[in-house]
Amino acid sequence: MPVANPPASPSVEGLYVAHRQWLTGWLRSRLGCPDSAADLAQDTFMRLLTAREAPTINEPRAFLTTVAKRVLFNHYRRQDLERAYLEALSQLPEPLVPSEEHRAIILQTLIELDQLLDGLPVPVKRAFLLAQVDGLTYNEIAAELGISLATVKRHLNKAAMRCYFAL
Repeated sequence: MPVANPPASPSVEGLYVAHRQWLTGWLRSRLGCPDSAADLAQDTFMRLLTAREAPTINEPRAFLTTVAKRVLFNHYRRQDLERAYLEALSQLPEPLVPSEEHRAIILQTLIELDQLLDGLPVPVKRAFLLAQVDGLTYNEIAAELGISLATVKRHLNKAAMRCYFAL
């Protein structure tokens, strides 16, 4: 009896059942931590579940590898952001250090802001963060970045539009 070809676009459930263990192993080989690998494998499948459109999948492992690489990249970005945040906190005098609850809220906000600004040029991000986080004026941002006042306004407008359309 001939074996039927599998469908070109299996369901997320089908991908999960068939490839979860393989994907977790692939991630473990890159991370060295089985717990993190399992978490990122789950994040990979969650990304597929929440996608707006179901992609056509001809090569499931290649497809999962591509999605997992994006998830892994975001994981490393979050780690870098958390490290920088904790380093900044370590520079604060003890009375100014926020509580654990506030730290978690601030870190989550920073991660969301990073995702929101993802894709904008670095100078636009820097100008936005100098304005919003450091509270610098347009003139101070221009001096800090060595750009004109008009460029600062353009950068901040671009970042504001990104934030507005993300809502």
